[in-house]
Amino acid sequence: MRILTAPNWSFGRSTSLLREFRHILERPDIQVHYCQGDIDHNRTVTAFSGEPEPVCQTLIELCEHAFASIDLNRHIGVHPRIGALDVCPFVTFTKSEADFLQANALAERFSASIAGRFGVPVFLYERSERGRHEADLPSLRKGGFGGLEGKVLNPDFGPQTFHPRLGVSIVGVRDFLIAMNVDLATENLAIAKQIAKRVRSMRSEGDPRFLGVRALGFQLVSRKLVQVSYTMTLPDITPIDPIIEWTMRQASDARVSVANTELIGVIRRTDVPTATRLPMRDAQIVECA
Repeated sequence: MRILTAPNWSFGRSTSLLREFRHILERPDIQVHYCQGDIDHNRTVTAFSGEPEPVCQTLIELCEHAFASIDLNRHIGVHPRIGALDVCPFVTFTKSEADFLQANALAERFSASIAGRFGVPVFLYERSERGRHEADLPSLRKGGFGGLEGKVLNPDFGPQTFHPRLGVSIVGVRDFLIAMNVDLATENLAIAKQIAKRVRSMRSEGDPRFLGVRALGFQLVSRKLVQVSYTMTLPDITPIDPIIEWTMRQASDARVSVANTELIGVIRRTDVPTATRLPMRDAQIVECA
């Protein structure tokens, strides 16, 4: 069974560590879909797939290199985070129960490994969550890294206190989602935040155009832009192009233009026809049963 993982790491300004990551991912039993750092987010997103054993081995090796370098006490970036390995989702290429069980076993094995080897508390989330705590990523990240200090935690693996440099990690099996950014040609952060707030409001009101759509507004100082960052958690029922086109209209009403759009990680081939406004590389397109 092939499985996809898309770990997000809390570094984005170390070109040497990014080179190490790309070197580690150069192995014949792994297919790399995405490996890119971002200066303003100070975050690196990787996405790769393979059989469970080489995927787990690769993740452990990446952790060894990342955890030796990252110190969240000195981390500055616009993206929310609570861990050096902030989140590590596993995604199956089919919807079979047997594949889910294998993926969930891999998630638990990997979680136990990094908790035991590095002393990092691990929270299971989404489909792997055991009913011990919140299952969704925004709730688990609430308060950020700084909010972990002095807290008694209830992780699924590892100690009940956070790692002083590496924080905690969130791991689990989740369904496919699409992460994308819409960058606006302005330095006025209030515009991006207002658009993101409007999305969240319409989603909570049940507007069918925004089902499963999460949005945040960020400042991109290095690029002199602002960004509306989207996570599409229900791509089967919420297509991409209408969200981008709606964002373009909101930006136009605010007298700014869209500078560019960006796909982060992977997209299913079945989603490509409704994502024509989103540039993508062939490696980012994955086949699902």
